[in-house]
Amino acid sequence: MNAPTRFQSLAVSGLEIRAGDKAIVRNVAFTLAQGMPVTLLGASGSGKSLVAHAIMGSLPAGLCARGEVTLDGTSLLAASLAETRARWGRTIVILPQEPWFALDPTMRIGRQVSEVHHYLHGRGAIEARSHARSDLAEVGLDERAQAYSHELSGGMCQRAAIAITHAAGALLLIADEPTKGLDAALRDSVVKRLRMEVEQGRLLLTITHDIAVATALGGMIGVMLDGELVEFGPAAEILDRPRHDYSRALIAADPSRWPAPQLPPAGEPVVSATGLSKRFGEKALFDGFDISIGRGEIVAIVGPSGCGKTTIGNLLLGLVQSDRGRVELKAGVSPLRFQKLYQDPPAAFAPRQTLRRGFNDLLKLHSLDWRTSEELMARLHLVPALLDRRPDEVSGGELQRFAILRALMLDPVFLFADEATSRLDPVSQKDVIWLLVEIVRERGLGLLLVTHDTALAQRVAAKVVRLER
Repeated sequence: MNAPTRFQSLAVSGLEIRAGDKAIVRNVAFTLAQGMPVTLLGASGSGKSLVAHAIMGSLPAGLCARGEVTLDGTSLLAASLAETRARWGRTIVILPQEPWFALDPTMRIGRQVSEVHHYLHGRGAIEARSHARSDLAEVGLDERAQAYSHELSGGMCQRAAIAITHAAGALLLIADEPTKGLDAALRDSVVKRLRMEVEQGRLLLTITHDIAVATALGGMIGVMLDGELVEFGPAAEILDRPRHDYSRALIAADPSRWPAPQLPPAGEPVVSATGLSKRFGEKALFDGFDISIGRGEIVAIVGPSGCGKTTIGNLLLGLVQSDRGRVELKAGVSPLRFQKLYQDPPAAFAPRQTLRRGFNDLLKLHSLDWRTSEELMARLHLVPALLDRRPDEVSGGELQRFAILRALMLDPVFLFADEATSRLDPVSQKDVIWLLVEIVRERGLGLLLVTHDTALAQRVAAKVVRLER
């Protein structure tokens, strides 16, 4: 794939994004130059992704951008729809925050990558497949080329999206939360891949809440809060000497700095399993696995992508059947009180339905009172206006917090949280994890955490189970 041969620069000045009469992003300004990547940090809903979509020309309906956004002196905001679409994949490409929305569920992953080479770069079928295999190998998916997206973990879907984005070879790459849901090793490999894009001469704008990613990418860092760029400067300066209060809180919110929670001793088991074994085709995930989660207990499972962490939780909930072994749930408890928080919340929400309608349906179906959940909404930092949006019209972090709200509305005795905070910035992650700890303490539910973050697991869990590939 050929690297750009001429200097490129993206200049953003006075960028404002409005929803009707309301400005939800205000006065954003920065310059992105060749060899100097820009990373935007900030809370979910702070406007980071909206800035990316304004540059891409793909803002959701009802939003409009004003100000100046120029690529090598050419105005992107003044372009016609046809001109904007002609740039997609050729000049500008975005790695989306939610691969569930970007991948075609009816096509195998290998073919989706191959089509980029065939239709965008005009390569023949055999050559396109060869390039696709190479792209998938670089993200560790060469053995899953024949899989569909629903057969992959959330982290695998993200890597597949990275392979498709890389195949496009555009001059400006926008990476929106490129490492969410990935273990440390895969996160580092993705960052290395992004650094290679910069070294090949491409412009890179990254949106992330992962301080380690921002540190590794270097270049320039901007911190966003409530739709404003509150701090911008060289990465080393922002990370070592942040000036804004929120920047300091963001950088200080690493799980290794959290205090250990005070929880009462675990009560009787709410779910347990003995002798679990599971294979997928020729691949054995685990054999003779035992686990028990009691009332008021937090148990964490850590390990790399694809090692079987999510499968264990699904086995406990009966969503997947084991090859051998036995699962026991607390007797006399409704199945509705055994709940799951999905790693990819878009998979758990109706895509064409507003969140309000979905929650109203839940209330009617189970005779629940909405007022009992208003306090939880406030504790989850969810404003009522978001209920009138569809799942793809809120940030990934906001959607994950709605998923947590929905699960807690059913008063669970057991909650399987599958990477429940992988889409949240460090400050929001800390808030949500401590809310879950408070719920465990108040209600005595059993909590199973699946996470790639070993520091988080060690900080909050009474027991940590480690799985390997």
